[in-house]
Amino acid sequence: MEELIKNLNCLLSDLNVFYRKLQNYHWNVYGKDFFVVHEKLEELYNEINEQIDEIAEHILMLGGIPLGTMQDYLNTTCIKEAKNEKIKECQIYENIIKDYETLNKKVIEIKEKSDNSKQYATSSLMDNYISAYIKHLWMLNKTIEK
Repeated sequence: MEELIKNLNCLLSDLNVFYRKLQNYHWNVYGKDFFVVHEKLEELYNEINEQIDEIAEHILMLGGIPLGTMQDYLNTTCIKEAKNEKIKECQIYENIIKDYETLNKKVIEIKEKSDNSKQYATSSLMDNYISAYIKHLWMLNKTIEK
């Protein structure tokens, strides 16, 4: 169980840094599709915020303690922070595609470990994230397709 909680805390860290990144992009996006991208980024970071809460509460249900400081998240994450600078939508899409791929890989690993250790509630939760991330990846890749 300890390993599963550690993996969930890593995911929690990734989600928190990704949340800040999406919000940073939301504030700093510019270009001809500003309104569409600005609104979509808000939708995405709100979804990630819900996942942050779900994962933290799930860690608690498993008897663990969720990480809760920015330093913890930065020490544990696989997601690279966004810079405080203006950014065009095409760069945003390319960056968050990589991040969704990272998140999807992590949740698949957690799902597999959960199944092996008969932690089916965790596995089921990961199914929801896998479906969401695959859909986001499909849509984002279609957006940048030339």
